[in-house]
Amino acid sequence: MSQIPPSLPDASTKPTVSVDDGFSLRFTFPLMLGTTLNPVNTSMIATGLAGLAADYHLGPGPAASLVSVLYLCSAVMQPTMGKLASIFGPRKIFLTGVAILLAGGVIGTIAPGFQVLLLSRALIGIGSSACYPASMALVRRRAERLKTGVPSAVLGNFSIASQIVAVLGLPLGGVLDGAFGWRALFFVNVPLAAFAFIFAAKNVEKDPPAKARGFKGALASVDPVGIVLFALSVVCLLQFLNDLDRPAWPLGAIALAALTGLIWWERRSASPLIDVRSLARNPALRRTYLRQLLVGLGIYASMYSLTQWLEGSAGYSSFQAGMIMLPMSAVSMILARFVSTRGWVRWPLLTGNVALAGGGLLMLTAHASSPLAVILLTTGVLGFPNGLCNFANQTTLFVQTAAEEVGVAAGLLRTFGYIGAIFSSSVISLSFGDHVTDSGFHRMGWVVLALGALTVLATLLDRTIPTTVAQDNGPDTANEGTPR
Repeated sequence: MSQIPPSLPDASTKPTVSVDDGFSLRFTFPLMLGTTLNPVNTSMIATGLAGLAADYHLGPGPAASLVSVLYLCSAVMQPTMGKLASIFGPRKIFLTGVAILLAGGVIGTIAPGFQVLLLSRALIGIGSSACYPASMALVRRRAERLKTGVPSAVLGNFSIASQIVAVLGLPLGGVLDGAFGWRALFFVNVPLAAFAFIFAAKNVEKDPPAKARGFKGALASVDPVGIVLFALSVVCLLQFLNDLDRPAWPLGAIALAALTGLIWWERRSASPLIDVRSLARNPALRRTYLRQLLVGLGIYASMYSLTQWLEGSAGYSSFQAGMIMLPMSAVSMILARFVSTRGWVRWPLLTGNVALAGGGLLMLTAHASSPLAVILLTTGVLGFPNGLCNFANQTTLFVQTAAEEVGVAAGLLRTFGYIGAIFSSSVISLSFGDHVTDSGFHRMGWVVLALGALTVLATLLDRTIPTTVAQDNGPDTANEGTPR
C-alpha cells in the first residue's frame, strides 16, 4: 500500500477524457445500487423484527441477532471480497456477490424456520459485502485507463446513495411490512439484486483474463488462513465491544490472540489478505482508518443516543423522532454532493470534525424541555460529519492505496466503520444505564465532544491529507497523494 500510487496522474497530467464520458450512469448506477444493498438491509429489517419474533415465538434478543449477523458477516467479508476482486477480477466478484444476495433474498422469503432466516441474513451480508470493494476497484481501474484523475464526484455519489437508502430504509421497511408482512423485507432484495446484476453485466466491461494458477495456486492466492484469522479476530472483537457492561474477557483475549496470529501469518504469506508490511510502511493510510473508526463511533453514538433520548426523555414519538433526524440526513447529502463535485478533501474533513465536536457541545445543553429548534439545530450540525468525513476519508483512501490493493483497503475502511457502529452501542449503554435521562445524554455529549476534538487534532497534524484531488472538472488541482 504505497503512500502515493504512481499509476495515478498528477496535477500536471492533462486528462484525456472527461469524467462524464467515462463515468456515465450506465456504468455507475448498477455499482451505486449494489453498494446501497448493504445499508438498506441494515436499516430495513428493524421494522419487521416484532412481526417475525411473534411468528417464531422469539424474544427480542434472538430476533435482534438478525441485525448482528449481517454486521458481523459484513465486517469480515468486506476486505475478503476486496481480496477476491484483486485475484479474480472486480466485475466477477461484484456479480457473484449480487447473485449471493439474490439467493439470500429468496431463502428469506420462503424460510420455514428462524435458523433459515439467519442463513438468509448471513448470505445477504456476504453478498452485499462484495459490492462496495468491487465497485471501488472498478472505478479505480476505469479512472486509470481513461486517465481522469480521482473521480471525486463518483465517490461522492456512492456516499450519497448509501446515506439516502439508510434514511429510506426505515420508512420503506415499515411500508413493506405493513402491506405485505415481514417476508417482503427479504423479497425486496430479489428485484433489486436482479436489476443490479443485469445492468452491471451489460454495462461494466469484463475483467482481463485471470492468471492461470491452478487449484493450489488459486487457494494460496486467496490466503484462507489469513481470512480465518481475520474473521476470528473481528468477530470476537465485535462481540466483546458489543457488551462492555458485562465484558466477555475470554472473547477479548481470543481477539487479541487471533490478531497477533494474523500479523505473524500475513508477514510470511506470499499473497496476504492484509499486506501488513505495506500497511506498516503507509502511516497515512493507518491514520485514515483511525479517523474512520473515531468518526464512525461519534456519528453512531450521537445518532443512536439522540433518538433514544428523544423518545425516552424528551417525550417524542418514534415517528416524531424519525422526522427530527431528517435534517441530519438532508445536510449530509447536500454537503457530500457540494464538496465531491469540487474535489475538496482536507477542509471538508476538518469542518466535519469540528462539527462533530460542536454537536457534542449542543448535546450538553439539551434537556427534556429544550425547544424543538435547538434539537433540530443539533441534528443539522451532526449532518456535517456524516456527509463530509465519510466522503473525505473514502477519497483519501482512494489516493493513498495502490490500484491492486484498493478493494481490500476499501473493505477495511468499512470494517473500521462497523467497529465504530457496534462499539457505540456499549458506550450508549454505559452512559445511560438502566434509564434514558438528561444526565446520561449529557455524558454522551462529552463522549462526542471528545471524539470530535480527537479527530480535529488528528486531521490538523496529518499533512498527508490532500487539500484537493486531481480530476478533470477543473484546472486548479493538486497531486492526489500530497497536501496542497
